[in-house]
Amino acid sequence: MPTEILMPALSPTMEEGTLAKWLVKEGDSVASGDLLAEIETDKATMEFEAVDEGVIGKLLVSEGTEAVKVNTPIAVLLEEGESADDIGEASAPAPEAAQPAEAADEAAPAGGSETAAPPAPASADGGRIFASPLARRIAADKGLDLSRIKGSGPRGRIVKADVEGASPSAAPKAEAPAHAASDAAPQAAAPAPKPASASQIAAMYEGREYEEMPLDGMRKTIAARLTEAKQQIPHFYLRRDIQLDALLKFRSQINKQLESRGVKLSVNDFIIKACAAALQQVPDANAVWAGDRILKLTPSDVAVAVAIEGGLFTPVLKDAHQKSLSALSAEMKDLATRARDRKLAPHEYQGGSFAISNLGMFGIDNFDAVINPPHGAILAVGAGVKKPVVGEDGELAVATVMSVTLSVDHRVIDGALGAELLAAIKDGLENPMALLA
Repeated sequence: MPTEILMPALSPTMEEGTLAKWLVKEGDSVASGDLLAEIETDKATMEFEAVDEGVIGKLLVSEGTEAVKVNTPIAVLLEEGESADDIGEASAPAPEAAQPAEAADEAAPAGGSETAAPPAPASADGGRIFASPLARRIAADKGLDLSRIKGSGPRGRIVKADVEGASPSAAPKAEAPAHAASDAAPQAAAPAPKPASASQIAAMYEGREYEEMPLDGMRKTIAARLTEAKQQIPHFYLRRDIQLDALLKFRSQINKQLESRGVKLSVNDFIIKACAAALQQVPDANAVWAGDRILKLTPSDVAVAVAIEGGLFTPVLKDAHQKSLSALSAEMKDLATRARDRKLAPHEYQGGSFAISNLGMFGIDNFDAVINPPHGAILAVGAGVKKPVVGEDGELAVATVMSVTLSVDHRVIDGALGAELLAAIKDGLENPMALLA
């Protein structure tokens, strides 16, 4: 029977998406890897590829449709020997109990042609194995045991590409013991108090004028992740004042030399470089929380918060410790521009062990940032302000001082280690020449 193409999960946090644009039309032939559609996730607009070959029989979701849940059928793919007449049968629910979408994929094509796929096999424990009709035919021709093949299609479905490169001796997937789930089942926790419902809150403002603003995918994700972060991450905070006069003077000098190349370094570029260098000097702080363990990273992959309309991104500058200031500056400008256009790929904003959030350009003197899991820390950067300071000789002077706050995950970094990391960041910014070494 025809195969349903499902709304994919294009990012770890995606629960629903907007089908922005179809790149195919009904009747088009497609092969594995061909682009099918542009889909807006909670973070970006991404292209969706076909995982199997066939003919687009019907588009089930029109362009511009919002809030399409992950794993919802969005189109129907016809394979060899199938026609548009079969689509109604494929998309209609069974007259008895409702069946999963994968079960429909396993039914034999109507008409009983000679090229019909073999019946759906069962796994070793008697469960159904989900594979496309074309994949089953190829597996039968090659003598493959589908129970030994791991599917790469939606919800683990075995597709053509999986069986073409497999051999009859493909290793079986490891199965967890049947009793493991019951043995490891946690005890039921006491129910948490329920927050006020939307209707209860709205009732508080009855008679007051207001505008209701529905949450888009990005806002929902930000709300969920930051709530999780504040509830589950044991934050503590370390604060330092950093004198910027030497950095500002050095920046002015180097920008004059780079002017002919069209390069202009910002204070934020120096902050990124100083944090990357500090993570190398204090390697135990270059770590993330991974549930039941800590992952200690070797490179300095530094994320930087970028404000966009309706939310923010944290693109990651990978191997920042190995890059020059001018290279970091150019890469940061590119990432920030594409972040505001929502054109970043997931690998460009996922990962990293450390983040920077700079609100100094908005006149904020200091603030406490929320850690972006699974990062071990985030540096909140305030504005550089002229302040009276006491010099080494005991005399009063005026200096440009920037206040920073390091938010730290106590599961990953202890107080003394966090203080050592912040001291290394301060030393790099107050002695900027060393950042070029």
